[in-house]
Amino acid sequence: MKMSFKKLTALVLTLVTGLTTLAGCGSSKDSNRTDSQSKSKNVTLTYAIWDKNQEPGMRAIADAFEAKNPNIKIKVEVTPWSQYWTKLEAAALGESIPDVFWMHSNNFVKYASGKQLLDLSSKVKNTNIMSLDNFPKGLVDLYTLDGKNYAIPKDYDTIALWYNKTLFDENKISYPDATWDWNKLLEVAQKLTNPAKGIYGFAAPADQQEGYYNFIYQNGGYVISKDKKKSGYSLKETQESIQWEVDLSQKYKVSPTQDKFADTSYVQYFESGKVAMALFGSWMVSQFKANDYVKSNCDLAVIPKGKQKATIYNGLGNAASAKTKYPEEAWKFLEFLGTKEANTIQAEKGAAIPAFKGTEQPWIAFSKEFNLKVYPEMLDYGVIYPNSKTQSKWEQLETDTFKKVWMKELTVEDGCNQLAKKMDELLATEK
Repeated sequence: MKMSFKKLTALVLTLVTGLTTLAGCGSSKDSNRTDSQSKSKNVTLTYAIWDKNQEPGMRAIADAFEAKNPNIKIKVEVTPWSQYWTKLEAAALGESIPDVFWMHSNNFVKYASGKQLLDLSSKVKNTNIMSLDNFPKGLVDLYTLDGKNYAIPKDYDTIALWYNKTLFDENKISYPDATWDWNKLLEVAQKLTNPAKGIYGFAAPADQQEGYYNFIYQNGGYVISKDKKKSGYSLKETQESIQWEVDLSQKYKVSPTQDKFADTSYVQYFESGKVAMALFGSWMVSQFKANDYVKSNCDLAVIPKGKQKATIYNGLGNAASAKTKYPEEAWKFLEFLGTKEANTIQAEKGAAIPAFKGTEQPWIAFSKEFNLKVYPEMLDYGVIYPNSKTQSKWEQLETDTFKKVWMKELTVEDGCNQLAKKMDELLATEK
């Protein structure tokens, strides 16, 4: 789940200097407390999250945990996304980091290598309460560094095609379905584009997760190789996919241009009925459900395919602080968060698609006004969000480079080749 990968990437770069000092911070004096010692008195754990919409779900999970563990209380603490990472870093530097907290893949390596996350490896091997086998392997690997587990998968998200039913009906066009490919998407986008009314058929911003990453893998390209040693931007297949999305605004005029998105986001275009179709992640459901226009006029379908089917997926992890005064209690809570019971509660509250396999149906049923079943269905051909140890650096390079490409300051070929060279240099530094 994300609020904006580009926003997060920029924030990561501004924070990275401070985090280099984290590894040197000492552990809490109480970090060696035994389970028998911790049971001798009541304990309160702070559980830090960033999404107010998910607070009821997290609170319900905490209540269920407290009922089983009356000596452990959970304080759910919500900090807005825009402040979450700044606050978390400040807390880490001051050794007052929350006991348990949401972790995002973009920040994971930084915190794990900075020795801020509790190593869960031995605990997940010995528990009989939960198993990492119940989660998609890509999510487990996402929060594994140098063979060690540092977080329990919480949820996952995929990308779907949202469309405006009213605009389709007015133009007597059938709604998108699983047969759609890039050609069909362009054909319908052209029919729905109406310059006189300021309506565009599709939104094609220079966005990674809700944009070109999906097209890259649908066309047989890749962002980084499986061994994480080489960039895929020099590949013909990757460059073709970037050209395809750029052409939607520059050549075919079915999408607002990048400078227009700078003034009005693609979300705002869609929510105001000025864009007929756009790609959105499952984390947008709560916002769209609260938007009267989208709720009344819009729905979603599986993402159109290219040479093959593909949708980017990502997910959050629940992690614990390596400095927590209560490591045993923190693990007990993490252990419960990884159970079918906790994931089902999360789904029933509509918080997010739970990471535990087979528990997504209550999440689908929570918002019956939308065809949400397509999100978990697409996990069958999902591609995990590209990541590596230098991800924050090369993601910023992507953002900077493709901004120039979408603004016609660089050709697709030149931009991709320049990016590939710089990415290869960064990947070569990883060990």
